[in-house]
Amino acid sequence: MTASIKTRGYILGIIAAATYGMNPLFTLPLYKDGLDPNSVLFFRYLFSIPILAAMVKLRGRNFKLQKKEIMPLGIMGILAALSSLTLFTSYNYMDAGIASTILFVYPIMVALIMASFFKEKITIQTTLCIILALSGIGILYKGDGGTTLSLTGIGYVMASALSYAIYIVGVNRPALKQIATVKLTFYAITFGFVVFVFGTDFCTDIKVPTKWYLWFNFVALAALPTVISFMCTTVAAQYIGSTKTAILGALEPVTAVIFGVTLFGEQLTSRIVGGIIMIIIAVTLVIAGGEITTQLLRFRKLFPKISRKK
Repeated sequence: MTASIKTRGYILGIIAAATYGMNPLFTLPLYKDGLDPNSVLFFRYLFSIPILAAMVKLRGRNFKLQKKEIMPLGIMGILAALSSLTLFTSYNYMDAGIASTILFVYPIMVALIMASFFKEKITIQTTLCIILALSGIGILYKGDGGTTLSLTGIGYVMASALSYAIYIVGVNRPALKQIATVKLTFYAITFGFVVFVFGTDFCTDIKVPTKWYLWFNFVALAALPTVISFMCTTVAAQYIGSTKTAILGALEPVTAVIFGVTLFGEQLTSRIVGGIIMIIIAVTLVIAGGEITTQLLRFRKLFPKISRKK
């Protein structure tokens, strides 16, 4: 693989993480205007579909599916929709920056799923990192002055992380691995949109913005955290591998926290910083563990043991 392709992969990975972290930036103003999660996501997915359809056609792909692909794609769409819905609902119970940070435990969930169902081994390092991540969440849970985060909010974020983890594992299964990325994303979003049709009582309970300029938030949600983030994540994984792409995902909660603090007045305390650092370190060590071990071994070989003659 050439250096230019690797560089492109790193850039796409950074873009994917940063754009996904923009969810609160465009969602919170809509909540302030009286919209609910189902209504916001209804329009987010609705606006994403034509963008992805145009991308499918521009890349010369067709929309045909084999019969065996329909059910797996439907399941992936439902998982993507549930992950979005539970994350957006959690914003009603806690600061968006903290919610996005807790969401970053999804790579750990991926590791546990792969170990439980696909016989991948969990190392001692992974176990310790899981404990570190849970400790970081515990720090975030216990607030300043004895206040605590909402257990309901934490439950929603964990449900979002689990849904996303299952989605990541699912799209790499043989049944879907051969489908072109843009086509897979198009059908995942399309099937996911059905969830919000039901969630808005078949479009009879949709809330719309009272200010005209807030419609641009829907366009931004469709283009940035949805289409661009999904596409860049997939392509980055192909260029530099899922491990390095996941490491770059640490920018997601950082981006969300920055927007939360600078634009929405959320507090950034030393406790929150500490919890964020613990979670990011834990997940980074999980997904980069093998490479870290390799680098340490290489470093150790620079200083060979000197044999002592008797």
